[in-house]
Amino acid sequence: MPRESQASKKRRAADIVELLKARYPEAECALQYEGEPWRLLVMGRLSAQCTDARVNIVCRDLFARFPTPNALADAPIEEIEAIVRPCGLYRTKAANIKDACARLVEVYSGVLPDDMDELLTFPGVGRKIANLLLGDIYHRPAIVADTHCIRISGRLGLVPTGCKDPVKVERTLVPIIAPEEQSDFCHRIVWFGREVCTARSPKCKECPLSHLCPSAI
Repeated sequence: MPRESQASKKRRAADIVELLKARYPEAECALQYEGEPWRLLVMGRLSAQCTDARVNIVCRDLFARFPTPNALADAPIEEIEAIVRPCGLYRTKAANIKDACARLVEVYSGVLPDDMDELLTFPGVGRKIANLLLGDIYHRPAIVADTHCIRISGRLGLVPTGCKDPVKVERTLVPIIAPEEQSDFCHRIVWFGREVCTARSPKCKECPLSHLCPSAI
Protein backbone atom coordinates (compact mmCIF):
# COMPACT_ATOMS: atom_id res chain seq x y z
CA MET A 1 0.00 0.00 0.00
CA PRO A 2 1.49 3.42 -0.97
CA ARG A 3 2.34 5.77 1.87
CA GLU A 4 -0.90 7.30 3.08
CA SER A 5 -1.25 10.94 4.05
CA GLN A 6 -2.50 11.78 7.53
CA ALA A 7 -5.59 13.44 6.03
CA SER A 8 -6.41 10.33 4.01
CA LYS A 9 -5.86 8.09 7.03
CA LYS A 10 -8.15 10.28 9.10
CA ARG A 11 -10.90 10.02 6.47
CA ARG A 12 -10.47 6.24 6.27
CA ALA A 13 -10.56 6.01 10.06
CA ALA A 14 -13.84 7.95 10.06
CA ASP A 15 -15.30 5.47 7.57
CA ILE A 16 -14.14 2.58 9.75
CA VAL A 17 -15.74 4.18 12.80
CA GLU A 18 -19.08 4.53 10.99
CA LEU A 19 -19.08 0.94 9.78
CA LEU A 20 -18.30 -0.33 13.27
CA LYS A 21 -21.10 1.84 14.66
CA ALA A 22 -23.50 0.28 12.17
CA ARG A 23 -22.46 -3.23 13.20
CA TYR A 24 -22.31 -2.52 16.95
CA PRO A 25 -24.74 0.33 17.69
CA GLU A 26 -24.45 -0.27 21.43
CA ALA A 27 -20.81 0.29 22.29
CA GLU A 28 -20.77 -1.62 25.57
CA CYS A 29 -17.78 -2.28 27.74
CA ALA A 30 -17.12 -6.02 27.83
CA LEU A 31 -16.43 -5.78 31.58
CA GLN A 32 -19.71 -5.94 33.48
CA TYR A 33 -19.07 -3.34 36.16
CA GLU A 34 -22.73 -2.38 36.77
CA GLY A 35 -21.98 1.34 36.40
CA GLU A 36 -19.77 1.37 39.52
CA PRO A 37 -16.48 3.20 38.85
CA TRP A 38 -14.55 1.37 41.57
CA ARG A 39 -15.59 -1.97 40.13
CA LEU A 40 -14.20 -1.02 36.72
CA LEU A 41 -10.95 -0.02 38.43
CA VAL A 42 -10.73 -3.50 39.94
CA MET A 43 -11.87 -5.36 36.83
CA GLY A 44 -9.51 -3.43 34.60
CA ARG A 45 -6.57 -4.60 36.70
CA LEU A 46 -7.78 -8.21 36.73
CA SER A 47 -8.19 -8.19 32.94
CA ALA A 48 -4.45 -8.04 32.26
CA GLN A 49 -3.49 -11.27 30.46
CA CYS A 50 -6.96 -12.61 31.17
CA THR A 51 -10.19 -12.71 29.19
CA ASP A 52 -12.99 -10.30 29.99
CA ALA A 53 -15.37 -13.25 30.25
CA ARG A 54 -13.30 -14.83 33.01
CA VAL A 55 -12.98 -11.51 34.84
CA ASN A 56 -16.76 -11.11 34.77
CA ILE A 57 -17.24 -14.57 36.27
CA VAL A 58 -14.59 -14.11 38.96
CA CYS A 59 -15.88 -10.69 39.94
CA ARG A 60 -19.37 -11.99 40.64
CA ASP A 61 -17.87 -13.84 43.59
CA LEU A 62 -15.42 -11.07 44.46
CA PHE A 63 -18.06 -8.32 44.63
CA ALA A 64 -20.55 -10.56 46.41
CA ARG A 65 -17.95 -11.17 49.13
CA PHE A 66 -16.63 -7.59 49.18
CA PRO A 67 -19.42 -5.27 47.95
CA THR A 68 -17.70 -1.91 48.51
CA PRO A 69 -14.21 -0.48 48.00
CA ASN A 70 -13.95 -0.15 51.80
CA ALA A 71 -14.67 -3.86 52.20
CA LEU A 72 -12.10 -4.81 49.59
CA ALA A 73 -9.51 -2.47 51.09
CA ASP A 74 -10.00 -4.14 54.50
CA ALA A 75 -10.19 -7.70 53.19
CA PRO A 76 -7.59 -10.32 54.12
CA ILE A 77 -5.21 -10.58 51.18
CA GLU A 78 -5.43 -14.38 51.26
CA GLU A 79 -9.18 -14.26 50.64
CA ILE A 80 -8.76 -11.93 47.69
CA GLU A 81 -6.01 -14.12 46.25
CA ALA A 82 -8.19 -17.23 46.50
CA ILE A 83 -11.03 -15.58 44.59
CA VAL A 84 -8.96 -13.91 41.83
CA ARG A 85 -6.60 -16.85 41.30
CA PRO A 86 -8.32 -17.90 38.01
CA CYS A 87 -7.34 -14.51 36.51
CA GLY A 88 -3.63 -15.36 36.70
CA LEU A 89 -0.84 -13.38 38.39
CA TYR A 90 -3.19 -13.55 41.34
CA ARG A 91 -0.80 -12.45 44.10
CA THR A 92 0.20 -9.26 42.30
CA LYS A 93 -3.34 -8.53 41.16
CA ALA A 94 -4.81 -9.16 44.61
CA ALA A 95 -2.29 -6.81 46.22
CA ASN A 96 -2.90 -4.17 43.55
CA ILE A 97 -6.69 -4.15 43.85
CA LYS A 98 -6.60 -4.15 47.65
CA ASP A 99 -4.12 -1.24 47.69
CA ALA A 100 -5.98 0.61 44.92
CA CYS A 101 -9.24 0.40 46.85
CA ALA A 102 -7.46 1.60 49.98
CA ARG A 103 -6.11 4.60 48.07
CA LEU A 104 -9.52 5.30 46.57
CA VAL A 105 -11.11 5.36 50.02
CA GLU A 106 -8.35 7.09 51.99
CA VAL A 107 -7.22 9.70 49.46
CA TYR A 108 -10.30 10.27 47.29
CA SER A 109 -13.15 9.43 49.70
CA GLY A 110 -14.33 6.73 47.31
CA VAL A 111 -14.67 9.04 44.30
CA LEU A 112 -12.58 7.98 41.34
CA PRO A 113 -10.45 10.92 40.07
CA ASP A 114 -10.99 12.14 36.52
CA ASP A 115 -7.35 12.98 35.84
CA MET A 116 -4.87 10.76 33.99
CA ASP A 117 -1.91 11.62 36.22
CA GLU A 118 -3.90 10.89 39.38
CA LEU A 119 -5.23 7.61 38.02
CA LEU A 120 -1.69 6.51 37.22
CA THR A 121 -0.84 6.76 40.94
CA PHE A 122 -3.12 3.81 41.69
CA PRO A 123 -1.30 0.47 42.11
CA GLY A 124 -1.44 -1.60 38.93
CA VAL A 125 -2.98 1.17 36.82
CA GLY A 126 -1.25 2.06 33.55
CA ARG A 127 -2.44 4.15 30.64
CA LYS A 128 -4.68 1.40 29.27
CA ILE A 129 -6.75 1.12 32.46
CA ALA A 130 -6.66 4.88 33.04
CA ASN A 131 -8.02 5.51 29.55
CA LEU A 132 -10.71 2.89 30.07
CA LEU A 133 -11.80 4.68 33.25
CA LEU A 134 -11.69 8.15 31.70
CA GLY A 135 -13.65 7.04 28.65
CA ASP A 136 -16.28 4.91 30.35
CA ILE A 137 -16.81 6.79 33.59
CA TYR A 138 -16.16 10.37 32.54
CA HIS A 139 -16.86 10.14 28.79
CA ARG A 140 -13.52 11.69 27.93
CA PRO A 141 -11.67 11.10 24.65
CA ALA A 142 -9.63 7.99 25.37
CA ILE A 143 -7.90 5.27 23.36
CA VAL A 144 -7.70 1.96 25.21
CA ALA A 145 -4.80 0.22 23.50
CA ASP A 146 -5.56 -3.38 24.43
CA THR A 147 -4.60 -6.45 22.40
CA HIS A 148 -7.61 -6.16 20.07
CA CYS A 149 -6.98 -2.48 19.42
CA ILE A 150 -3.28 -3.02 18.76
CA ARG A 151 -3.80 -6.02 16.46
CA ILE A 152 -6.67 -4.61 14.41
CA SER A 153 -5.31 -1.08 14.12
CA GLY A 154 -2.13 -2.62 12.71
CA ARG A 155 -4.01 -4.77 10.23
CA LEU A 156 -6.06 -1.76 9.13
CA GLY A 157 -2.90 0.25 8.60
CA LEU A 158 -3.94 2.89 11.11
CA VAL A 159 -0.70 2.33 13.02
CA PRO A 160 2.69 1.19 11.69
CA THR A 161 2.90 -2.49 10.80
CA GLY A 162 4.32 -4.50 13.66
CA CYS A 163 3.88 -1.79 16.28
CA LYS A 164 2.99 -3.51 19.56
CA ASP A 165 3.74 -0.66 21.95
CA PRO A 166 0.43 0.37 23.59
CA VAL A 167 1.57 3.95 24.20
CA LYS A 168 2.69 4.39 20.58
CA VAL A 169 -0.57 2.89 19.33
CA GLU A 170 -2.57 5.21 21.57
CA ARG A 171 -0.65 8.30 20.46
CA THR A 172 -0.95 7.33 16.80
CA LEU A 173 -4.71 6.81 16.98
CA VAL A 174 -5.57 9.91 19.01
CA PRO A 175 -5.06 12.36 16.07
CA ILE A 176 -6.99 10.26 13.55
CA ILE A 177 -10.01 9.07 15.56
CA ALA A 178 -12.50 11.83 16.36
CA PRO A 179 -12.33 12.62 20.11
CA GLU A 180 -16.02 11.92 20.68
CA GLU A 181 -15.68 8.49 19.03
CA GLN A 182 -12.51 7.22 20.69
CA SER A 183 -13.87 5.38 23.73
CA ASP A 184 -16.74 3.71 21.85
CA PHE A 185 -14.42 2.86 18.96
CA CYS A 186 -12.25 0.86 21.35
CA HIS A 187 -15.24 -1.01 22.78
CA ARG A 188 -16.44 -1.84 19.27
CA ILE A 189 -12.97 -3.03 18.27
CA VAL A 190 -13.08 -5.56 21.12
CA TRP A 191 -16.33 -7.09 19.84
CA PHE A 192 -15.11 -6.90 16.24
CA GLY A 193 -11.87 -8.62 17.23
CA ARG A 194 -13.76 -11.48 18.80
CA GLU A 195 -16.30 -11.99 16.04
CA VAL A 196 -14.55 -11.06 12.79
CA CYS A 197 -10.92 -9.93 12.95
CA THR A 198 -9.74 -12.73 15.19
CA ALA A 199 -6.09 -13.19 16.05
CA ARG A 200 -5.47 -16.47 14.21
CA SER A 201 -8.03 -16.61 11.42
CA PRO A 202 -9.59 -13.26 10.49
CA LYS A 203 -12.80 -13.62 8.49
CA CYS A 204 -11.82 -11.24 5.72
CA LYS A 205 -14.43 -12.49 3.24
CA GLU A 206 -17.26 -11.47 5.52
CA CYS A 207 -15.60 -8.39 6.97
CA PRO A 208 -17.46 -5.08 6.49
CA LEU A 209 -14.11 -3.25 6.59
CA SER A 210 -12.29 -5.33 3.97
CA HIS A 211 -12.46 -2.59 1.33
CA LEU A 212 -10.72 -0.24 3.76
CA CYS A 213 -8.13 -2.74 4.97
CA PRO A 214 -4.71 -3.21 3.36
CA SER A 215 -4.40 -6.61 5.07
CA ALA A 216 -7.62 -8.09 3.71
CA ILE A 217 -7.15 -11.47 2.02
